[in-house]
Amino acid sequence: MADNSKLIEQVQAVLKDKIETFTLYKDQLTIQVVADDILEVCFELRDSSDLHFEMLIDLCGIDYSDYGLDQWKTTSATLSGFSRGVTQRMISVPVTLKPRSRFAVAYHLLSLKHNQRIRVKAFLESEDPPFIDSVIEVWNCANWYEREAYDLYGILFRNHPDLRRILTDYGFTGHPFRKDFPVIGTVEMRYDAARERCIYDPVSINPRTLVPKVIREDHRYLITEEEGISHG
Repeated sequence: MADNSKLIEQVQAVLKDKIETFTLYKDQLTIQVVADDILEVCFELRDSSDLHFEMLIDLCGIDYSDYGLDQWKTTSATLSGFSRGVTQRMISVPVTLKPRSRFAVAYHLLSLKHNQRIRVKAFLESEDPPFIDSVIEVWNCANWYEREAYDLYGILFRNHPDLRRILTDYGFTGHPFRKDFPVIGTVEMRYDAARERCIYDPVSINPRTLVPKVIREDHRYLITEEEGISHG
């Protein structure tokens, strides 16, 4: 198990009051900062000789709009099986864990020099579209990561030189990783022989939630020698 105590001290010494919270989970240190400070924080994490996080491993958006909602009885399910996910229900979530805004951006950094990793998270202001500064001038590889976060979540990165969609099709409407975007989408594409081109139609799939397949080790699902079949 990695000892992160020294890393925490070094990060505190460099960033000081720019850190809102520390979180340590499974040896992964996460610091939360204000979105307006993200560019300065990233420069300091990269340029500090004690930290030297010279590599951006990943950058991703997060949508917390459905935080605390669940369609399934999972860990609380008994031997009676899982419930059908027809309507969403609210699970009890401690107030201290509830996100303060809908969108956040997470930066996963690596220091090759010190063999250390850190995650930086910034919650964005509650506005649509949400904004945050681009970190391309800190790590050039952020270019495509930020385009991906824009495409999938609709997060805009200030001063990005070419903020265009990178995964969805030309003319795509909406942002598919947002929690309010339908899983089945809104349109489907097909080839029209009469027009001799591909066209878009409203999606024809009927939305439904399926019951997950679960293997349980109790008497209802065991194959007996007498029956030779599986119950359930």
